[in-house]
Amino acid sequence: MFSSMSAIGIHFGYTCACVAVFKDGRADVVANDAGDRVTPAVVGYRDTEQIVGIAAKQGQVRNAANTVVKVKQVLGRRFDDPVTQMHKAETKCKVINREQMPCYEIICGEHTELVAPEDVAKLIFKKMKETAQSALGSDVTDTVITVPFEFAHSQKRSLREAAEAAGFHVLRMIHEPAAALLAYNVGQDYSSGNSHVLVYKLGGTSLSVTVLQVNGGMLRVVSTRTDHSIGGESFTQALAQHLASEFRRARFELLCSTLFNKSIQPIRSLLDEAGLCAGDINKVVLCGGSSRIPRLQQMIREMFLGVELLNSAPPDEMIAVGAAMEAGLLVGRDGLAPEEESVAVDVSAADILLKEVDESGAQTFSILLPVGTPLPARRHHTFSAEGRLSSLCLEVYQKIAMQQPQKLSKIILRDLQPSEDDHNINAVVTMKRDGSVHVSCEVQSSGKSEAVTIAAAS
Repeated sequence: MFSSMSAIGIHFGYTCACVAVFKDGRADVVANDAGDRVTPAVVGYRDTEQIVGIAAKQGQVRNAANTVVKVKQVLGRRFDDPVTQMHKAETKCKVINREQMPCYEIICGEHTELVAPEDVAKLIFKKMKETAQSALGSDVTDTVITVPFEFAHSQKRSLREAAEAAGFHVLRMIHEPAAALLAYNVGQDYSSGNSHVLVYKLGGTSLSVTVLQVNGGMLRVVSTRTDHSIGGESFTQALAQHLASEFRRARFELLCSTLFNKSIQPIRSLLDEAGLCAGDINKVVLCGGSSRIPRLQQMIREMFLGVELLNSAPPDEMIAVGAAMEAGLLVGRDGLAPEEESVAVDVSAADILLKEVDESGAQTFSILLPVGTPLPARRHHTFSAEGRLSSLCLEVYQKIAMQQPQKLSKIILRDLQPSEDDHNINAVVTMKRDGSVHVSCEVQSSGKSEAVTIAAAS
């Protein structure tokens, strides 16, 4: 059955959630029933019903003990995780230990109910589903969900399970910085060479800065750092405290100067860590609602003089837009085999590299699959070797973050016919969701080929 190929993208944030619909070749954010394009990720429990979004947020003061906020902080985390403990201390809703996992204790009328974080997330996803349906006028199940780059496997799994419980079919999970680039069509043209893009995301409760290398349609995370001690709420608190004592708006910047510096500092540290300077960055993308603050934008502009600052799209909507664009790409693609779909979608945890050694002993590494590539993935790579060579040894390596590359396997191409011209060799690398890698190499002139399969590291 052929549908009109509509799919949606969801950004489930710490403080807000946003949904965008991909239809007729474009992605647009959808407003909810209150007319807002962004929905607070807040769930209020009443005697007979659960309220999601703005009404729950507005009723939070009266119903604080039964209102869950920032559920993403504890999703997929164990009870003894320091982040869970911090969440437990800060939230007005009681968090208890149930089988080593956090659980909310909700008082409904006469009885007490235990609610798992996944159940809270499910209600937020349901709200996103209803919002998308009202815009499309039809049911929609295919979705792409964004996750922070630093999310562990268990956190991704919990988010996916919550979405599936809400009736979604999750096509793929993509990283928030990658979604931000998709929204601005960065890295979609295959002709451009190597460039570096900095994604600066300041949300309600966290700041994350990521440098990505963009090379002919491929994105690779070079370095990233997240600070959960600063976010839009930090500015709001500073302002509220100030307004309580005296009302002068012009002092906001003076008051927040330490916060501004704290918001900018991670960029410098990140660039140092990645061995880059501001001049190596070709584009800067701003996202997260709090990146709207003019002074902050000015400081980032001053740091990256003459660099294109991408901030024309509403910063709290664009991650959902990027996710919807990815969903559009995936829905338009046939051949997602059903048995593949039910398995958790993951991303490659390391760079997969190919090492070529010529007869003089010189080594060159080329990246076949960058870290963070959504799986399953298949990549073609063509390289040449000197025509006088009669055999060629290719080694497959993996490289995790700043560590030395580790050798995984090697392929030897023997009995090459020496020729005047270079040997052209086609390599195809496939990585399955379980992390296993298959590499095949074929000599173009003779069709001679060799292949190797490398099991996933457990």
